[in-house]
Amino acid sequence: MHFAFDDEHLRFRDSVRGVLDRLCTPAAVRRVWEDPHAHDAGRWRALAELGLLGLLVPERAGGLGLDEVALVLALEETGRAALPEAVVDTALVAVPLLAGLEDRAFADPWLGRIAAGEVVVGVGCPPNPWVAHADVAELLLLVDRDEIHALPRAEVRSEPLPHLDGAQRLFRVTSAPSARTRVAAGAHGRRLHAAAVDRGALGTAVQLLGVAARLIDEAVRYARQREQFGRAIGGFQAIKHMLANAQVRLEFARPVVYRAAFGVARDLSTRGRDVSHAKLVTADAATFAARTALQVHGAIGYTWEVDLHVWMKRAWALETAWGTSSWHRGRVASAVLDSQEDAS
Repeated sequence: MHFAFDDEHLRFRDSVRGVLDRLCTPAAVRRVWEDPHAHDAGRWRALAELGLLGLLVPERAGGLGLDEVALVLALEETGRAALPEAVVDTALVAVPLLAGLEDRAFADPWLGRIAAGEVVVGVGCPPNPWVAHADVAELLLLVDRDEIHALPRAEVRSEPLPHLDGAQRLFRVTSAPSARTRVAAGAHGRRLHAAAVDRGALGTAVQLLGVAARLIDEAVRYARQREQFGRAIGGFQAIKHMLANAQVRLEFARPVVYRAAFGVARDLSTRGRDVSHAKLVTADAATFAARTALQVHGAIGYTWEVDLHVWMKRAWALETAWGTSSWHRGRVASAVLDSQEDAS
């Protein structure tokens, strides 16, 4: 497989990075920790104006009609910036789910509003039962066995849950699903559910790439400034080796994620295995980068005053989002064992 990003992908990534550098600074993320709602409507609209939220929205509904590969580099920037908003759930999970519904009269207006940055959509399903940002989501897509139900926020009850990452909000959502709220069922519902889980895991894996990269950048920056024995600590072999090991894990994870994105975009038979592999290696790279960055910073790395705090907690939080590592490890193991049985 030949795979490479073109100049358009790179320019789009640079545009998203420029906007996030301006609107999603570490100080802005810290303010969200103190805010009851982790959503900035102005920042959300700015991302929509760039095309990030409507990139997967079909052209008939006002979007760009592109695929998941085109979203990868830009989505990594949202991890690098520790963006609080539910961009994975809305732009990568909810959009294809809505676009896959047979009732276009219901789905297309919602897709158009997502592309315009007017709404947030929450998604709840096994193995991701807690709904992110349900307090600001105008529409919730909830899986009940092989059925998918679409409910406005006013028709559900949301209970906030404690979360390690103060810049994100998780809710336990309870509702009364009915024939009126059902938008897909049976085999069609199961296919949409499976695709939604894979897209959620893919998006989380991509964001973990960005989180790991930022953790390494923060550690390198500190190692160049902090001095001991009259020299920057980054000059010591022990520090160099620690940071190099973190960078190696990150670079080894990248092609796995890109392969998973390609599999999702082309709906390959290996899609589930590839996505779970990507989630596992990126979670490992990000948590290793967090431990390394913490060691480089020494004791001050634990304190709230150091920006490192923001990305360490994001790495640990994303590790369990859209499927825990044990759940994804089980999927990879099952795929490998099944392929061995088929070959015997």
